Formats: sequence, C-alpha cells, structure tokens
Amino acid sequence: MRVLIADDHRLMIEGVRAALEGAEDIEIVGTAFNGAEVMPLVHRLQPDLVLLDLAMPLMDGLTCLQRLQEHYPEVKVVILSAFTDPERIEAAFSEGASGYIVKGADSSDLATTLRRALQGTSHMTVGLPQPSETTNTNAAGLTKREVPILELIAQGHSNRQVADSLSVTEQTVKFHLTNIYRKLGVTNRTGAARAAYTLGLVQSPAVDSLTAA
Repeated sequence: MRVLIADDHRLMIEGVRAALEGAEDIEIVGTAFNGAEVMPLVHRLQPDLVLLDLAMPLMDGLTCLQRLQEHYPEVKVVILSAFTDPERIEAAFSEGASGYIVKGADSSDLATTLRRALQGTSHMTVGLPQPSETTNTNAAGLTKREVPILELIAQGHSNRQVADSLSVTEQTVKFHLTNIYRKLGVTNRTGAARAAYTLGLVQSPAVDSLTAA
C-alpha cells in the first residue's frame, strides 16, 4: 500500500513513520506539509491512500478531501486529527473519508486501520475518548443527536425510518449507530435496545428492533 501523509507537524509525521516502520506492506511515498501540496503530490506519486490532517495551512483538510473525492475517487482517505467532536467527524465521513483516527490513539492500531480502509471498510473511528460506564445517558457519553436515534431504534424503527423521522441520511444514522454501540459497549441492535431500556429511554425494547436494519 502506497501512503501519502498530509500533516503540518513534522513530529506527527515522524511519529506516523515510526508507527508504520514494521509494516512491510505499507510504503510512505511522500509527505505534504500544507493542504495546497496534497493534490499535486497525489497526481505525481499516485498513492493508494492519503492520511490527512484536518487542520492545515493554505487549504483545510475537508477541502482537500472534497477535491480528492472529485478528482481521485479511487484514492482512499483516512483522517488523522486532534478533533473529537461528532459534527466534525460526521462531516469527514459525509465527504467520503474511509476512517477517522484521533491523534493520541494507540499507534499499534494505525497499520490495521489503513489496511481496513484500503480493503473498503468505511466509517471506522479509532482513539475516541471512552465514556465512563454508568447508567444514565450523559455518563454513557451519548450526544443530543444520538439519544433520539437510540430511542427510535429501540422502538423497532429501521435505519431508513429513523433517517426519515430525523430528516438525515441513512448513512448518518449508520455512523451514529456505530458510535452508540461503542459507547454502550454493545455490538448490535439487540444490545442497543436493551441498553435503551436500562437507561430509561423506552418502557420496553420492541421485538422488531432485534431484526430491523
């Protein structure tokens, strides 16, 4: 896999190099230190994947991502950023990012995340702060946008029905569900529905929630 790193902090680039040093199937073919360098380097070096910071001089990461999707849709993009707010993460995925890694995440996860992104796995988030394990929605770390999604899922609504109800895209619902599962420590809709009942969001989990998609 040929990887281009785009980050304006040289120490971060060196850290990425060190983290990928033992990965024989990953080659760092170039580095960009500002957003304006990204497109010319992609044209010249033809990487398989761009590891892209969001906050860069001359051109921000989201703009770079938009242009990469327009001109080089075959190139996978994984965001590497210090930002952890859901809105910014959602924006990155909406623009076509295949993964999102928070700076400070375990470096041993980096190579695996890049491989999964190249294989086509999308909407992976790595290194987000873990919520405390308690029994109320605030302590569970659910955002104001995630709570109504969980409520509707627990009531047996499908992803499409949730999207229509909240006037968002089905992809946005899937993105939030991934984060909801992680925060609640569950792996599927059944676990999420039961957690919603435990948190007091619904009187009882609907049977339909166990199979809806």
